[in-house]
Amino acid sequence: MASFAMIKELAEKKDKNGNGYLDMTVIGSDKKEYPAKIWRFENNGQFEAGEVIEIEYTVDNYKGKTQLNITMIKKAPDEMIKDFVPAAEYDGKAVFAMLLEKAENFSDNDFKQLVTSIMLKNREKLEVYPAAYRLHHAIVGGLMLHTASIVEMAEKICTVYPNVNRELLISGAILHDVAKTFEMETGKTGLCSGYSVGGELIGHLVKGAMYIEETAKELDINKEKAVLIEHMILSHHGVPEYGSPVRPMFLEAEILSALDSLDATIFEINNATSKIEPGKFTERQWALDNRKLFNHGLSSTEHKVNLGE
Repeated sequence: MASFAMIKELAEKKDKNGNGYLDMTVIGSDKKEYPAKIWRFENNGQFEAGEVIEIEYTVDNYKGKTQLNITMIKKAPDEMIKDFVPAAEYDGKAVFAMLLEKAENFSDNDFKQLVTSIMLKNREKLEVYPAAYRLHHAIVGGLMLHTASIVEMAEKICTVYPNVNRELLISGAILHDVAKTFEMETGKTGLCSGYSVGGELIGHLVKGAMYIEETAKELDINKEKAVLIEHMILSHHGVPEYGSPVRPMFLEAEILSALDSLDATIFEINNATSKIEPGKFTERQWALDNRKLFNHGLSSTEHKVNLGE
């Protein structure tokens, strides 16, 4: 068979006889990921992650999974990359503008200055960055989609529980992952290609809190309010096992942590079940407590959200 694909990951390895081969993950024209091998092949820098390739291949079933054995490979035109990169259904620039307008309309001037200043300083990356390397919203524009989804859910929660401080919650929601632009690096595809040195050593939770502290000093923002946002960023992963140095200690922080987890889980479930037919179970999903998931067929498995409605 012949087709086009994009290399997502690539590693040069050797088999038990010492022969070189390429171990790859490729994204097919159906936007699904497949493990792929090129046996007895030395790469020598000919191919790299993020490239679109033209291939001929056979299909094997390896440990219950479809694996491509590539028999011919050559580079495809660079402009074909847009056909293979998964992207959010909403334009990141438009989502950024929507969130910025929401912050600009805050009645609390401290929250308004803090949020808008940090957003504008990081605008270029925020508009296009994915939200993760491998897991939820690991797509072009995924960071803004994830952020806006949480903001929309937060808005609705505030109508049910009017005692929630809306502007505090929305401020934390908009800024909770802002330092992922510091933590991750992106390649020419726009997807995350790995973590920066600072990302590995510090991480987006701590760096995000540092952004708050630095900006609050710069703009002479109320220290107590700034500390509240810092705490929301540091605690939004919920527990130490997931990277939070502290657990949520007030209502808005607890809500943000719960919404962050919920939105990530919804994305993961939709993504996993979209790859199987109704009436079937997925393979075990390690990101979801190693559970199998069932596609009941009663609703769409596409990840669709309604923003600004």
